Amino acid sequence: QLVQSGGALVQPGGSLTLVCAGSGGRLASRTIGWFREAPGKEREGILCMNKGDGEAHYLDSVKGRFAISRDDAKNTAYLQMNDLRPEDTGRYYCAADSTTSAEALCREGPTLIFTIWGYGTQVTVSS
Repeated sequence: QLVQSGGALVQPGGSLTLVCAGSGGRLASRTIGWFREAPGKEREGILCMNKGDGEAHYLDSVKGRFAISRDDAKNTAYLQMNDLRPEDTGRYYCAADSTTSAEALCREGPTLIFTIWGYGTQVTVSS
């Protein structure tokens, strides 16, 4: 089970950190991903990290602004978001999968059968 927190209303240019806490399994043994579901759009993978080497796969629009990290002692993953833009608005989901790579998770996550999901948290970027 993945428990999420951290969503909020922020102004453009602001920062926010989303939290994804693992329960019942070690996140360190899973590839971790963050997905965004914007209004009227399909869920898309924005940033995913391999379970082994920690290599990250990014959506171009978030490169240089968003970062993914994991604290194994706390069994928790994070999405640090900086320089937020109105187009970053959406419901954010964390996901974990022990069977796939970061690139595959980000590209195919919603269709994979072994992926576990958080319930999502809302991020709204608006002045």
